[in-house]
Amino acid sequence: MKVGVLAVGQVAPEVLNALAQGLERIFPDTNAFVIKQVLPLPKNAYDKTRKQYSSSLLLNVVKAFTSKRQDVHRVLGVVDVDIFVAGLNYVFGEAYTPGSAGLISLWRLRQEFYGAKSDQALFGLRTLKEAVHELGHTLGLQHCRRSVCVMYFSNCIFDTDKKQSFFCDQCYLQASIAISNVG
Repeated sequence: MKVGVLAVGQVAPEVLNALAQGLERIFPDTNAFVIKQVLPLPKNAYDKTRKQYSSSLLLNVVKAFTSKRQDVHRVLGVVDVDIFVAGLNYVFGEAYTPGSAGLISLWRLRQEFYGAKSDQALFGLRTLKEAVHELGHTLGLQHCRRSVCVMYFSNCIFDTDKKQSFFCDQCYLQASIAISNVG
């Protein structure tokens, strides 16, 4: 499977590169790479009242970009802004289930957001977990009931910290079957 990691707005290149490398470790037979093009943050996705961006509108931009690319199976958009979906105060990401596009936000994954000292290793691990989670959705996986599985729904950062960066046995089997059918 070929996965393109795409910046939407300003995202540090080292974060994108580390994410691509991490995805190759988690997903078998996957080539993950950073797409050189950077998509601008669409102004219409910003909700002035909430002071957040609509995850669904950003995801649609990633999906439109993905539909023009024949060299990838999945595109993971990465934003460094706060995002939300209707009915929730915030989300860490969103994806089409199944589909070719996913999106994660780095905004609430940093320790600094919670008033704590910076921890780059923890930030990198959280970023990878959320990326694997959203790509799992693109493969058709739903949320898992096992709190240590990467497909467990993160209602807060503590849920993200508790889960592992890989699939439980059942979700791994589903992901492997889906990956074998990609292409």
